[in-house]
Amino acid sequence: MKRSPKKLGTSLAALAAVSLLSSSVAFAADKTYKIGAAVYGLKGQFMQNWVRELKQHPAVKDGTVQITVFDGNYDALTQNNQIETMVTQHYDAIIFVPIDTKAGVGAVARAMENDIPVIASNTKVASANVPYVGNDDVEGGRLQAQAMVDKLKGKGNVVIIQGPIGQSAQIDREKGEMEILKKNPEIKVIEMKTANWSRAEALSLTEDWLNAHPNGGISGIIAQNDDMALGALQAVKSRGLSPSDIPVTSIDGMPDAIQAAKKGEVTTFLQDAQAQSQGALDVALRTLAGKDYKPQSVIWERYAKDVKWGDGSDKLYILPWVPVTHGNADALYQQVAGSK
Repeated sequence: MKRSPKKLGTSLAALAAVSLLSSSVAFAADKTYKIGAAVYGLKGQFMQNWVRELKQHPAVKDGTVQITVFDGNYDALTQNNQIETMVTQHYDAIIFVPIDTKAGVGAVARAMENDIPVIASNTKVASANVPYVGNDDVEGGRLQAQAMVDKLKGKGNVVIIQGPIGQSAQIDREKGEMEILKKNPEIKVIEMKTANWSRAEALSLTEDWLNAHPNGGISGIIAQNDDMALGALQAVKSRGLSPSDIPVTSIDGMPDAIQAAKKGEVTTFLQDAQAQSQGALDVALRTLAGKDYKPQSVIWERYAKDVKWGDGSDKLYILPWVPVTHGNADALYQQVAGSK
């Protein structure tokens, strides 16, 4: 049967369209994305785990994503300069873990003006336009403060070891802590100072406080992360005291703290570094590749009841805190320390 010129032209046009679509799909499949991760600092155990887990994302392992990690060295100006560098070098996307919730807003705005999407992970950027994948730090503060209230039976003198002043985690965790402590007026906060997420700084700070408040003057220690809690615990033990004499509560669920929690030496709550970093990369890839992108990390199945992927375009993906108990410590330790 002979085709009319009109029908033949239509068929050829359709064939060309299919061919072009096939080429586009092939190009998308071969696309390599250059993504930067600007983290506030790499001295602490949590961010070391966060970076390790980011590099284990399936898209990084199969070469679809080339990840470059920028160590902000706990300095807002350094982080801003690093973002400017990524803009200049035309990175495809940026995952941002800011040291200061407000200081990075301008640099983030410039990245987004240059069509470079920015995803916040672990700590927030003070901008409603930046998606966030992480935990609710206000709730984390409530949890660790309530754990202290329970241990002290609602009465005593506590000290609070803060994270870096101005970081969203420090601000929000403190908000949650004070919310709970204000409901328990017989618990007094007698000292509060930053140790910058550092175990060594927390050790030194706690030693100073134990000298300033001897003979049971300190009833308990609230540390805003595990590294600082472990430093405080070391100071307590070095005085010949036990964790039952001065309980320590914290949040993060890092391997060393999980082991300490199993022995009853600290109370901590897990925030999942793998879920934060790999979840943020999935959101970044969805922004770059479009609505047909399917998340590749296992974390969406792990937290299916709590965090919904939807179409990958939400502004907030809030992960749950997991209490570390004697019963689940081994499994959580394997999850945190054993995933390679």
